Amino acid sequence: MSNTTRDVIIIGSGPAGYSAAVYAARAGLMPLLFEGDIAAGGALMNTTEVENFPGFPDGVLGPDLMEKMRNQAEKFGTKFVTASIVQAELDQEVKKVTDSAGNDYYSRSVILATGSRYRTIGLAAEERLSGRGVSWCATCDGFFFKGQDIAVVGGGDSALEEATFLTRFARSVTIIHRRDKLRASKFMQERAHRDQKISFLWNREVTDILGSEKVSGVRVRDVTSDSEEELAVTGLFIAIGHDPEVDVFRGQISLDHAGYVAVDGRTTLTNLDGVFACGDVVDHEYRQAITAAGSGCAAALDAERFLAALDDCASPEEARMEASALAELAY
Repeated sequence: MSNTTRDVIIIGSGPAGYSAAVYAARAGLMPLLFEGDIAAGGALMNTTEVENFPGFPDGVLGPDLMEKMRNQAEKFGTKFVTASIVQAELDQEVKKVTDSAGNDYYSRSVILATGSRYRTIGLAAEERLSGRGVSWCATCDGFFFKGQDIAVVGGGDSALEEATFLTRFARSVTIIHRRDKLRASKFMQERAHRDQKISFLWNREVTDILGSEKVSGVRVRDVTSDSEEELAVTGLFIAIGHDPEVDVFRGQISLDHAGYVAVDGRTTLTNLDGVFACGDVVDHEYRQAITAAGSGCAAALDAERFLAALDDCASPEEARMEASALAELAY
């Protein structure tokens, strides 16, 4: 299988990768999907209840949702490799990728669905209490903290947006920031300061997350005096940024101002002929399972159009232009 030149290789799983696989497989492209040797299924594998994914009125566990999406992709003919891609040559007509076992694979098109990773504080308790009071997504988990006291770590727009959203559910929200002023935009700061549910702990950093089975509080250190105190909260939302998973493609793929893969307008086309990108490796605005799934669908459709143009004897550049034109017409 590794010596065969395939039509589509998908790098990355999660909602974007699995959705791309469903659409590519149903189009008869027989995709090969690399789901990772550690993080197969993406960020939702570390999520408990998902209540905002359409079709599940009673909610669904993150791992269960990913299993259903994977099974659906497999049903239509997707082949899976439980390995990560460690090297990629994407700027040729036939793309070559190498997995973590040292195997080489070739394809006429590649869909990047590698996602992004949350930045962490670096505490051991983060992983242990993930899904048990520690979260990186207010939209995903805020509902579970009705009437509770919670904290948000960060000082940028994302942190203030998370905090403001959480006031819909929480009794109180404390923003913990290691400086004495915020980095967020003036508008976001004014909105947060107006909200009576939001308070601030300035010049503080979280040194420990308390609780055995679930979060019961956090220990914070005053960076100016080195003194420590405990804050009784049942939830900790960490909003200090994301890092897109682009290291394997860096230097080949064009990136945007935030370091995410740049795509052409509303399409999934990258700067390289036959290479498409979808999900959180592109999106630093929404980062939701449903938006990732939608962009995975779009990537498969764009790849299908590109390959059809190639089969009509177009050059890779001409095929890319035709795929782009068809995608723009769809909007």
